[in-house]
Amino acid sequence: MPDFNWNDSLNLLSKFTLRRGWNAGKVLSSYFVSKWSRKPVQWGLPISVSFEPTTSCNLRCPECPSGLRAFTRPTGMLNQDFFRKTIDEISKDLLYLIFYFQGEPYLNTGFLDMVKYASSKGLYTATSTNAHYLTDENARKTVESGLDRLIISIDGTTQDVYTQYRVGGNLEKVIQGAKNIVKWKKELNSKKPFVFFQFLVVKPNEHQIEDIKLLAKEIGVDQVRFKTAQVYDYEEGNRLIPTIDKFSRYRRLEDGTYKIKNKMGNHCWRLWHAPVITWDGLVVPCCFDKDAQHKLGDLKQQSMKELWQNEKYVGFRTQIMKGRANIDICANCSEGTKVWG
Repeated sequence: MPDFNWNDSLNLLSKFTLRRGWNAGKVLSSYFVSKWSRKPVQWGLPISVSFEPTTSCNLRCPECPSGLRAFTRPTGMLNQDFFRKTIDEISKDLLYLIFYFQGEPYLNTGFLDMVKYASSKGLYTATSTNAHYLTDENARKTVESGLDRLIISIDGTTQDVYTQYRVGGNLEKVIQGAKNIVKWKKELNSKKPFVFFQFLVVKPNEHQIEDIKLLAKEIGVDQVRFKTAQVYDYEEGNRLIPTIDKFSRYRRLEDGTYKIKNKMGNHCWRLWHAPVITWDGLVVPCCFDKDAQHKLGDLKQQSMKELWQNEKYVGFRTQIMKGRANIDICANCSEGTKVWG
């Protein structure tokens, strides 16, 4: 299945307004000027925002602080009033809203109401789920909410393989949840949400790469995408590191140890266009700061416009440009140097 989808791409383009396009142009140009000058410049406001519906999760995935119950920050649920207030402030310049950071979004009972509110503002909305709560009723409400993109994490095509990573999960529920969404898209004659299976490639499931493509086709989801796994303790090897090189973030050295493949450039597109907001209003640099150790501001104390240009944000962008490799959350990153991804 191809990575590009016309319906999804045209849907995203339909969300652009003159103001959003102008803002995106300002952010993009300021990013390139910053790279050239080696000084952080920011002329626009966020193009994309990740909002965390909750830190709670029903699974216990081994490389996830939510699954390991390993957070030092509080666990809780995103409040709808706070969410709406923030969206009211930023929606005219914002294009893309991701309802995900840590945890399982559907555990927040107000999640789909928040999706509906964001959709009413003309935002492109996306979420990622383990699909255990995509009951027939929730599937219908999901389609009706106006959600634009639904990522279903499914890391195996048999129960024994699936639970090697999705500890405590039930593959039958995931498959049924996907079927429910496909059914209600047809019932309601909706092209949305664009649904894809996300297959996190690890050593225990790498032999099922072709199988997941067949399963997706059988169910009728729009696409399959393969994701490389972030592994915390990789230097001495790890049971999750795949043997297929193209699906691994790590390279095996002659002495048997491993190192991350990507070169660490002193720039990061995410710091210019896409903040992450925790359930309780803290703003952190990106999705790699899972425990919110690098707090750049608090939206319950400041507006996004103030926060986006504050001393801490400017300081963090400066630190990135001086030596990204020295920042702990950047050490295992495979994405920050890419624009638009």
